[in-house]
Amino acid sequence: MWAKKTGIAAVLIAGLGVGALAAVMTAKPEMSANSRPDASKFSVDNSNTPGFPKIKGGDFDLVDHHGNRRTSVSPEGKFQLLFFGYSNCKAICSLALPNLAEAVDLLEGMNAAVTPVLITVDPERDTVDTLNSTVTDIHPNLVGLTGPEKNLDDAYKAFNLEKKFLFEHVDEGAVYSHGSFIYLLGPDGSFKTLFAPVISPIRIAEISAGYIAEEIVQN
Repeated sequence: MWAKKTGIAAVLIAGLGVGALAAVMTAKPEMSANSRPDASKFSVDNSNTPGFPKIKGGDFDLVDHHGNRRTSVSPEGKFQLLFFGYSNCKAICSLALPNLAEAVDLLEGMNAAVTPVLITVDPERDTVDTLNSTVTDIHPNLVGLTGPEKNLDDAYKAFNLEKKFLFEHVDEGAVYSHGSFIYLLGPDGSFKTLFAPVISPIRIAEISAGYIAEEIVQN
């Protein structure tokens, strides 16, 4: 169950430290769980997320869970919430991915639809076929991406993502450590900001809504 917060997840979250908590940014007004105002009511700070190094982002060239080529540019012309992980992950993914999915639903309720995207760090197991059978369990609109090792490495470098093989679990197979942040990308694939997994889905939604509203105003 993706929403289950395992002991492994708790350890990894604790390891994020004060820096991750500093990622709570300013976007006003506040939004309660039952309040889903229009995205145009939010403002946005264009500076990068406080407490983290600058991330430029960048293009990637991968394959989605339907076998279609996909770059960082959204073919639907939507903002994107991107996470790096793997479908068999029982640690930080079990917190970050449900948060991402809930934020996507909140934004949908604000008429500010975004596309959730998962880039695998475990391409040996996350193939087109396996991703096709697992991503919809996380969210029906989630796009699972995999690809050749070089293409994946390019995507990792673009977002300062580090992954490392930890050990072979007797039941779950290979276990990896990897980045835990959710990245907000514009429709053109440009990096906007990031969120630590401890940030609530409501907060992710309201901050993302500010960037979406700004894009609408500029265009």
